[in-house]
Formats: sequence, C-alpha cells, structure tokens
Amino acid sequence: MTTIEQSIDVAVPVRTVYNQWTQFEEFSQFMEGVDRIRQSSPTRTHWATSIAGVKREFDAEIIEQRPDERIAWASVDGPLQAGVVTFYPIAADTTRVRLQLEFAPAGLAEQAADKLNLIEHRIKGDLKRFKAYIESRGIESGAWRGEVGQDPLG
Repeated sequence: MTTIEQSIDVAVPVRTVYNQWTQFEEFSQFMEGVDRIRQSSPTRTHWATSIAGVKREFDAEIIEQRPDERIAWASVDGPLQAGVVTFYPIAADTTRVRLQLEFAPAGLAEQAADKLNLIEHRIKGDLKRFKAYIESRGIESGAWRGEVGQDPLG
C-alpha cells in the first residue's frame, strides 16, 4: 500500500469547505482523472476514473463522517483504496484541508506513476483546484450534514 498525505489552506470558513466537499458528484470539476461520481445513497458512491490511460469504475463507502471535521471512506470493490479528509478551522475564514490516502497501485501504469510520485502530484493539484473552486464561489453548492459511524452514546 502507498500512503499519501497532503494539505492546503483555503480562505473559506470550515462549514462552507466541509459542505462543498460533501458534494461528491462535483468532484470531476476539480479532480483530475475523475470522470464522474454518482452518489447512490448517503454513504455509497460510484466512481468512474481515467488514470494513466486506465479506465476504472468502483464503489466506495463512507465509513465515518462528522460535520465540519472529517470524512473517511474505503473502496468496496475495484482498486484498493481508503482515505480520510479532515477539516481544521485555522481562523473564522480559513480552513486547513488535510487529505490522507492509502491505495494499492494496480497494473504497470499505476505502479510506474506511483514510483514517479505522479499520483502524489495529482492529489496536490486536485487540492489546489478545490481551493480555487471553493474560493472563487465563496459559498457551497449544497451540503449533507449527516453523521456516519458515530457511537450513539457519544
């Protein structure tokens, strides 16, 4: 497994940043290689990607979600991956977004891209494009503020 960690500071309040990140179907507007995402339930997404010339489709399950704090997921089928995005309020109008991703590169093209750190550079670029996307809008396009994977007793 390969682990990548990247973070970026966004000049938007944490609630707005978090709300926008829950709009998974809009990821293709700022994530390179994501052709489309369809959300089939509050916790299940279907991804279609094109990375290193390889097209893949897979489902991912949100395994933890805490509004304004974090979203964690894991692939259900297809390429092995899991990750968490964490949101930290730095100031009233600034949020640090930290993305941690673990994945198993499949096939020669993905293994080569991983060894050359191309996937890490892509993720860094995706975060920069997300920053530009939300900062230029200033407001979220929608929100899902439900909780997933929480202990009902606190």
